Amino acid sequence: MPSLFTPLSLGDLQLRNRIVLPPLTRCRSEQPGNIPGEMMVEYYRQRSSAGLMITEGTQIEPRGQGYAWTPGIHSEAQIAGWKKVTEAVHQQGATIFCQLWHVGRVSHNELQPGKQAPVAPSAIAADNVRVFIETGPGAGILTAPSEPRALTTAEVKEIVELYRRAAENAKAAGFDGVELHSANGYLINQFISEHTNFRTDEYGGSAENRLRFLREVVEAVSSVFGSHRVGVRFAPLFTSTDEERVYLGLVESDPHATYIRAAALLNELEVGYLSIAEADWDNSPEMPESFRVALRETFRSPIIYSGRYTAEKAQHVLEKGWGDLFGFGRSFIANPDLPARIKSGYPLNEVDHASLVAVLKWLKNPDEAFAGYTQLYPFDQYGVCASLIQDKAGLSQPATSLCLKALHNAGLVEASKVGKWTYYRRAEPRIREITDAVTQSLQAL
Repeated sequence: MPSLFTPLSLGDLQLRNRIVLPPLTRCRSEQPGNIPGEMMVEYYRQRSSAGLMITEGTQIEPRGQGYAWTPGIHSEAQIAGWKKVTEAVHQQGATIFCQLWHVGRVSHNELQPGKQAPVAPSAIAADNVRVFIETGPGAGILTAPSEPRALTTAEVKEIVELYRRAAENAKAAGFDGVELHSANGYLINQFISEHTNFRTDEYGGSAENRLRFLREVVEAVSSVFGSHRVGVRFAPLFTSTDEERVYLGLVESDPHATYIRAAALLNELEVGYLSIAEADWDNSPEMPESFRVALRETFRSPIIYSGRYTAEKAQHVLEKGWGDLFGFGRSFIANPDLPARIKSGYPLNEVDHASLVAVLKWLKNPDEAFAGYTQLYPFDQYGVCASLIQDKAGLSQPATSLCLKALHNAGLVEASKVGKWTYYRRAEPRIREITDAVTQSLQAL
């Protein structure tokens, strides 16, 4: 029986476990230019024990941005920034895909080049959604998106080409593959949905035509990476909620039929994996078993599920044969060494929800930039320090514990006893260099 730690082949890539870092918007790119900086390098490096890493949504062009300070993949500076990220995680033996993102109508004139209207399949404004715009240095607000304009047929084809170019940029940046953000009501989802696509050309009308944009984008990026290094993310919602959210997405009249047909298309195109983002609000219903079964029968390559998963729920879905990989978003935010914790049965840190996208706080006070992002959570038990020691020296758990105790005795990490657990955290910011030195000494023994 496979477990979350059974390796998996993803095309010609070998994943060391089934635990995925899913795409998580954190709005921490450097300004101006929406460039991945050193803080993002460290953020991804810390979480590189995942079997598969997928970046936060990364806009393929300036018009594709719906939230201030999200990173792009359309300029040379952005490519160079992402290259530092991929080099850092590859040094840890990780596999990383770039999520290509275009928000379409979910944007605001203030985020658009020349303050033009956002673009969309049809000129229909998004409702029940907020975008984030900068209002000044260190200041911003959540606000309703602007009225979009409909793309011409020629412009649709130009955006397909922009996706291909973004894939080329991702390859130049060292990514192992790309994921297409086709979920949560963004551009590709807008073409698929009956609620947002009222076009009368080849991209609208029938279900086949509404899937045409997805088909052409998949084919475009596959020409760069090969189809087996392309993933697609859907969010097939079967119900809605009154819970206040930045954006829920789109609920089709027949989500089962819509997304099984889309999955059949992706199976035909032989994409590497299909990622399913489940409803994740409080008291959200379980994904219908009938949909999981139909999806497994339709799509033959690996399937990723995410949405408030626990290790126990992931193992259940894995044993049922419905899914192959599992995303742990909030858990990975609070526990950079999540795979080690799950494997050893250690307790998990709780998420600091206030810091998830706390950009205004840290823009006003740069010292807060790392809080809830790359800073270890208080008294991280078996944290990044331990993970670095294990990964670099190949030590057993007891030997790792001895190293942590030695660092503690030297005053380089702090410790706190809570019940049977000893929790460690770094006592000063150079802990990575310190653990490097410790492991080099151990390897020389």
